[in-house]
This record gives sequence, C-alpha cells and structure tokens, in this order.
Amino acid sequence: MQFEKLIKARRSIRGYRRDPVPVAVIDEIIEVAKWAPSSMNTQPWRVHVVTGAPLDRIREGNTRNMVAGIPPRRDFPMKEAYEGMHRKRQVAVAVQLFEAMGIARDDQARRTDWVMRGFRQFDAPVSLVITYAKYLEPAAISQFDLGAFTHAIVLSAWERGLGCVINGQGIMQSSVVREHAGIPDDENIMICIAMGYPDEDFVANTVKSVREDNQNFVRYVGFD
Repeated sequence: MQFEKLIKARRSIRGYRRDPVPVAVIDEIIEVAKWAPSSMNTQPWRVHVVTGAPLDRIREGNTRNMVAGIPPRRDFPMKEAYEGMHRKRQVAVAVQLFEAMGIARDDQARRTDWVMRGFRQFDAPVSLVITYAKYLEPAAISQFDLGAFTHAIVLSAWERGLGCVINGQGIMQSSVVREHAGIPDDENIMICIAMGYPDEDFVANTVKSVREDNQNFVRYVGFD
C-alpha cells in the first residue's frame, strides 16, 4: 500500500472481534515496525505482548482502581488535563465518538461505560505494552523514539487488516500492568497498544478524527 494512502486510511479502532491474533502475525508487524527512526540507533523500545488471562487481570485491576478513585500512577511525568486548543481537539473527537455511538450528553451511565472501556483496553484480544530502560531517564529522546516505533506498529498492523488504538488509559495504573504482565522493575512503561481484528458492526470504528490545516501550525523560514 502506498504510504500516503496507508497513513490517511488508518483509524483508531475501539471495538474488536474476539478472534485471537496469531503470534506469527504480531511478530511480523513488529519486524516491520522496528525499522522506525531511532536516535543514534539506540532502539530503546521493549515490547511485552499480552493476551488471555494476564490481560484480563490487567483489565480488572485497572477498572477496580479507577472506580475506587485511586489516582493515575504512571512511570513518567505527564500532563493529565489538557487546556486551550489541545482540550478543544480532545473534546471534538469525543463528540464525534459519542454521536456515532448514540450516547446522549446527559446519559451518564453510557458515558461512564465508555470511559471504562479505555481502562479495559477496549476489550481487545491483545495488548502491546511498550517500555524503555529506567536508566535512560530523563528519557525525552527515548520516548520520542518509542512514539515513532508505536506509530510504525499501528500502520504495519493496519496494512495487515488489524486495528489498533494507542491507549494511555490502559497504563494509567502502571503497577497493575507491571504485576500481571511481569514487567521488570528496571523498565518504565510508556504506553500500550490495543490490537485485534476490527468489529465492523461497532460504529465508533468508523470515526475519523480531523486534522488542522497546515497553515495553522507550520512556519516556513528562509524560503523565497
């Protein structure tokens, strides 16, 4: 598939079929994605591919902690609440999703259920937990590399008929993920990717987020 067509066609998938994803296919996806750019070829990424009972235990622990009001505990600092234009864009895609799902503004029960889906990693059959070595902190460059690698994973998966959503909610309770995925103490959990075959009847899967016009965020300097 041509790159432009691939990157524009990809969507975040939030509803999955129950079909298992073969290890050979996941390994093929990672084999392609590992060629993403990496600062000075450090390749700081580690991947923990989780499914079955361990993933179910992660879902249960995340949900239990969030319902109990336990604050998010990530392995690295992150701004949890967006402001200004960033918040507007966040709200805009939420509106798209709620409209697609027929969730009314005052339907608190369904809105809460939607949030809980995120903590359950959208009930995907597979979760890829992406980590890096703790000694790399402060890890801004390594995290940049992990972002490139993660993007390559979701594109490689899409080309093979698999859907993904890059899911920050799924690792907000990092101790839960660490325990049930068996992640070593010397690694920091960066993000997880929910992965599986898209459920074509799940209407939110049709939602395509909107991107800004170039003129709103690009400056050209020194050009005639």
